[in-house]
Amino acid sequence: MFSHVFVGVGDFDRALAFYEPLMASLGIEARFCERSRPWAGWQSSPGPRPLFLIGKPYDRLAASPGNGNMVAFLAQTRAIVDQAFRVALAHGGVPEGPPGVRPQYHENYYGAYFRDPDANKLCVVCHAGPF
Repeated sequence: MFSHVFVGVGDFDRALAFYEPLMASLGIEARFCERSRPWAGWQSSPGPRPLFLIGKPYDRLAASPGNGNMVAFLAQTRAIVDQAFRVALAHGGVPEGPPGVRPQYHENYYGAYFRDPDANKLCVVCHAGPF
């Protein structure tokens, strides 16, 4: 359904220091990193898309988070949600909702919410039961 998701960042090095360990905790592989541009991308497995990208906004204006915008990363287990949340907070993330079941979405929805260092809202979610 998606080709890619791009999140604008104000300080590329700070953002990269946040996203590299977060993506590694989710098992998402880096596809490229071009510091001179600056931008970086991670790809889904097994195919080359969708991509998740970070970088300076194309229009060269300041990056700013959108109200109501959020990117949610899929985790295969609840333990990965917990781990990703810890990694995010250890690398400058700000908590927006700790890992837990959120039955208002569905009975097995287990998610954690946080903001990156540029205040972009992110989620890591597992839709499987507690197996």
